Amino acid sequence: MSQPPPKRVPSVVNSRNTSLQRLRQLSHVLDNAIPIPGTGYRIGLDPLLGLLPGAGDTVAGALSAYIVVEAARMGVPREILLRMASNIVLEVVLGSVPMLGDVFDATWKANARNIALLETHVDMPQSNRASDRKFLILLILGLAVVIIGFATFSVLLVRLLIGAISGG
Repeated sequence: MSQPPPKRVPSVVNSRNTSLQRLRQLSHVLDNAIPIPGTGYRIGLDPLLGLLPGAGDTVAGALSAYIVVEAARMGVPREILLRMASNIVLEVVLGSVPMLGDVFDATWKANARNIALLETHVDMPQSNRASDRKFLILLILGLAVVIIGFATFSVLLVRLLIGAISGG
């Protein structure tokens, strides 16, 4: 009686490469997917989402935070995760300023910066250690507070401006 061949489990390297490719694609869509005709410049959905007060910045921030979570799962060191999170915080904070923030979003490209950081550190031998759970949870909670806080700020600012314009 012959036994069925053992199931092949994808290697950690293949899994990491697949994750990295998925994160590259997400970053591209958020920061560089749309060419601006007549220029060599590209923008992504991030600054376009930012045109929707509150909700757009929240969605874009959550997608950006996903890249950081995946980087942590790949074993990127804490210092790099903090740099990645600070790129997102800067983009969310400055991106929450109506109109000027969207220009900042289009030029800062936090996701592309974070992918560059991830690619630089993902193959380093010391990067194979997993980030501890407590640190990751605190990092994600901090990002969520900033993203939701500035989304709320944007909505309140737009309401204030509309009220001032309409005389209410």
